Amino acid sequence: MGWSFNRAGFGALAGGLGLCLMFLGGVTPSIAAPSAGTEAASAAAGTRFATVWRMRGEVTAARNANSPRKLREGDPVYVGERLRAAPQAEAVLRTEDAGIVAVRPGTEFLAERFAADDKPTDSLTLRIVTGSLRVISGWIAQTNRSGHNIVTPSATIGIRGTDHEPYVLSPELARMTANPEGTYDKVNRGGTVMKVGDNKLDIDPGQVGFVRAQSRTKDRALLTILLPVLLDKVPAFYVPGEFDSELDRYSQTADQESKRLLEQKRKSPGAAAECVPVDIAKAWLAELDGAIARTDAKAIIAMFSPEATVRATIKEKGGTMASVDIGREELAQSTIAAMKGLKDYKQRRVWTDAQLTDLAGSAACNKVSLRSVVVEQGKQGGKPYRFESLEQFAIELRAGKWLAVKAETTQQ
Repeated sequence: MGWSFNRAGFGALAGGLGLCLMFLGGVTPSIAAPSAGTEAASAAAGTRFATVWRMRGEVTAARNANSPRKLREGDPVYVGERLRAAPQAEAVLRTEDAGIVAVRPGTEFLAERFAADDKPTDSLTLRIVTGSLRVISGWIAQTNRSGHNIVTPSATIGIRGTDHEPYVLSPELARMTANPEGTYDKVNRGGTVMKVGDNKLDIDPGQVGFVRAQSRTKDRALLTILLPVLLDKVPAFYVPGEFDSELDRYSQTADQESKRLLEQKRKSPGAAAECVPVDIAKAWLAELDGAIARTDAKAIIAMFSPEATVRATIKEKGGTMASVDIGREELAQSTIAAMKGLKDYKQRRVWTDAQLTDLAGSAACNKVSLRSVVVEQGKQGGKPYRFESLEQFAIELRAGKWLAVKAETTQQ
């Protein structure tokens, strides 16, 4: 595996340290490790918009045309990145407000704005260049419904607590399907409002709204054909995606689930009237330490984001330091082995410090970096051990829960 320190020593370290003990890298078993380039994208990007939940075929994300990255399940997607799905590819994204954006084959779109802070300024703006999405709204539909919009070349679509499918038919797609070029929107649940200037059209479940592509002519006599209208039937190009049966089930409880997560967010440490990073850090560490003491693998896994990175640095017999970036499969195996052999575990945190951090320079209480010195002891494989280590975490508030996105431990 590329490191020289004793594996038995690593097993003891993994068994004792909270940050190494249980991290398997995912909230659900079906989410894979992040693809190459994710860390670089995180540094270059700003606000996280969503996480890839389901994937088929090739879907890329790029902030510019020269640096696209292939997405995999578990990868983050950021505001400002342009997503492109290959002709036979699909993806399902979970937004940070517990919503869903399903990307259909051949679609190109980007998230222009996103904020899910449980404030009147919460917003989501998706711009579709071509193709189709299925959008199931999250809690932004509750905190600021007017701030939830889909923008297309010929219309803007607002929502009324919704599961809908906006579709931009480009000139090429229009010729292929023998349908007029323009913007379509099919409502599955709730309702949408299709807007062109001051003209609005309400669309109810089972209905499809349509706005023709804007004409380049300035002849005012033609403007009436550019107003939004309801179609007599659902166009044949609306076909279910590979994951739609799963999305249909999710849609039935989507409103309740987003409300639940919003309430959870409001009750979380970060939702307190006064944002105190040290208090947030101590509360998060207490939860982690409690899960470790109970050897509760699921509880510890749930405290880490899918793309979290973990590094462990320990002393070798000669006193030199050796580091390893722990992979998903190797860490899972070491975790299971460590849990089975861990006995008489005790822990004491000497001190903990924390501060707010934000890539975009925001003062929002949603990103905290913390450092803590911990003394741990117990028996691993029947042999006693005791050591002191410095633990460092970067935690973020996502969907009402603080999750570690980066963790590092160094044996002192």
